[in-house]
Amino acid sequence: MTDCAIELVTPMREKVQALEDAILELEQADCPVRHHFAPGMYAREITIPKGVVLTGAIHKTDNLVVLSKGKLQLVTEEGTTIVEAPCTLMCKAGAKNAALALEESVWTNFFPTTETDTDKLVELLTESKASELLGGRENKQLLRNEELKKLEA
Repeated sequence: MTDCAIELVTPMREKVQALEDAILELEQADCPVRHHFAPGMYAREITIPKGVVLTGAIHKTDNLVVLSKGKLQLVTEEGTTIVEAPCTLMCKAGAKNAALALEESVWTNFFPTTETDTDKLVELLTESKASELLGGRENKQLLRNEELKKLEA
């Protein structure tokens, strides 16, 4: 009988979730979000400062993404890659991705929809709740910054 080693591979989604949990222990960066609407189209744009590591929301559908400024190191199910503006790519449904901003970057997701309520859009398009994302009362990043400020006082 031969000894066999079995290597268990952790899915990328779990690895990125573990990264997100670790990032939440740090002071959180300000990444401004802007919302744009056109007939039948919604675009969610985020500016990511240089040096920031972030994780993305899990989208319910595939969507187009445009990196209009900057350079990012992306970690996806396909592996790690460097993308530099201008760049258009697809964000796959169900994926939990991560990025490191090698330069200040502007990332925009595009979704076909007629909805214009940004809180409803979060819940329609992602597995997140609007109250948990930037600007929401239960936003994990902002709550963590408040905790750190209390500890420093």
